[in-house]
Amino acid sequence: MLRTTRALLLAVPSVVVTGLLLAGCGVLPGQAVAPVDLATLVPTAENPDPSVAIDGVEGQVFQGAQHVGPQVRVAYTFTPPIGGTHDQAWAACNGVVYDRPVRSENMVHSLEHGAVWIAYDPERVDDAGVAALAARVEGQQYMLLSPYPGMDAPVSLQSWGHQLALEDVDDPRIDQFVAALRVNRYTHPEPGASCEEVGRGYFSRADPPAFAPTPDASDVDGQAVVAQ
Repeated sequence: MLRTTRALLLAVPSVVVTGLLLAGCGVLPGQAVAPVDLATLVPTAENPDPSVAIDGVEGQVFQGAQHVGPQVRVAYTFTPPIGGTHDQAWAACNGVVYDRPVRSENMVHSLEHGAVWIAYDPERVDDAGVAALAARVEGQQYMLLSPYPGMDAPVSLQSWGHQLALEDVDDPRIDQFVAALRVNRYTHPEPGASCEEVGRGYFSRADPPAFAPTPDASDVDGQAVVAQ
């Protein structure tokens, strides 16, 4: 499966959205992003994936409901990951701001439920930047925020099958991405699934499973699997 830039070829249970790959398109560093009416990014049957209009969005098609246990790691194809095999327990995603990196396999399950995950590089986003991102997440259903060390960009947004890497915590495309993809029933496998904390020994928001770097596909040996 190939990555696409700006326009996504996205397969979902009842809809297939196709877009033209626009080589060379995107927003350059320091270039202003034109304002967009967020109402135009609300998904509909006629426009099931409005994120195709957002500069810089990348994506890949993934199959849902591919679960592993808490000791298994997944060799993901995106950093941070955006879909594929994941833990059987989802990370609490009802407006949760995590102050530490969280195990990716749990976070990906939240994406399957329709959440948007905002990740930031703790080495490149200062306290004021973290606060600005947290203000977009706190109290918002199907949203979660966490640090993620070693990213290529300071900020990265993830939803199931979609990613947007950004340089600025105030980039207006953050709100555009959320408007287009949070609980978008056309773009994630499990509409209506919960974002509440699982608990019962599976996932605690107060003490989430520890983050570990994504293994290489060459490291798959029974304790790791390749994302599907």
